[in-house]
Amino acid sequence: MSATVLVTGYGGFLGSEICRQLLARGFRVRGVARQNYPALHDLGVDCVRGSITDPDLCSEVSQGVDAVIHTAALAGVWGPRRDYEATNISATEYLLAAARRTNARAFVLTSSPSVTFDGSPQRGIDESAPYPTRWFCDYPRTKAISEQSVLSANGSKALLTCALRPHLIWGVGDPHLIPRLLARCRAGRLRRVGDGTNLIDTVHVENAALAHVSALEKLLAGDQQASGRSYFITDGDPVECWDWISTILDCGGLRPPKKSISLAGAYRIGAVLEGTYRTLGIRSEPPMTRFVALQLGVDHYFRIDAARNYLGYQPQGDRNDRIDALRAWLSP
Repeated sequence: MSATVLVTGYGGFLGSEICRQLLARGFRVRGVARQNYPALHDLGVDCVRGSITDPDLCSEVSQGVDAVIHTAALAGVWGPRRDYEATNISATEYLLAAARRTNARAFVLTSSPSVTFDGSPQRGIDESAPYPTRWFCDYPRTKAISEQSVLSANGSKALLTCALRPHLIWGVGDPHLIPRLLARCRAGRLRRVGDGTNLIDTVHVENAALAHVSALEKLLAGDQQASGRSYFITDGDPVECWDWISTILDCGGLRPPKKSISLAGAYRIGAVLEGTYRTLGIRSEPPMTRFVALQLGVDHYFRIDAARNYLGYQPQGDRNDRIDALRAWLSP
């Protein structure tokens, strides 16, 4: 009999692709999210509407499941600290506790490479990179705490755990990165930071989902070597930041702006804006922050040897073909 997998945030960009891949492999899937997703229900997902910040709901949806893939999180670089802690830390603890009570066998967390980011360039680093001692925003801080909780739970009762760190997920249907980039360009709010030649890693949504499913199967099989670890997940082919941004803009029928700003200048502006917004109590996100400036201006690419060796992860697909698909999706 196939295993039953709980997918949190199942209606999201990554979560929905994970659901499709799990169903294709014969798993039974239960999804929990704040909204309803009829299309996934029609595919066979047992859909539950609710918030994972409710411990009672976490207990309820965990009944009868063999494994959890926890993709739900509060992302972004701005917002009340309590909201990030409730969604990224407390909810993870609720789900882990429920998984232990119900004797689930596997728990896969969607983490982020930003849990290792201290502002310095990240050039081909692996999972031995430490957590930083300073944080530029609450998202990476709270994700680092949740990641540590998940890895610490490995081996508790029958539960095996791991954490995946996909970087800059993209693809057709992306409701986050690509639309925001296009909107900023149309509004004249996009600038190249630095010379744009810094190298960055990305991962197509199908590869990000594949890594999660591969990790799940390893843990369900009782693979002790695969458990208790974090894994960087990318397409395995770093690209120049501004070249990548320009490609996306071109797919959307836009020309990349010629204006640029130095990394130091963008960082200073971000720092001033953060201070001003906090002082004035402005809830909306500043147009620039220190974290965004650094993400746009320094190298961040990663080794994926651990994912290849322990999870059997191998990036699939041709980037050019997927860019063509993106262009077709974005065409008017």
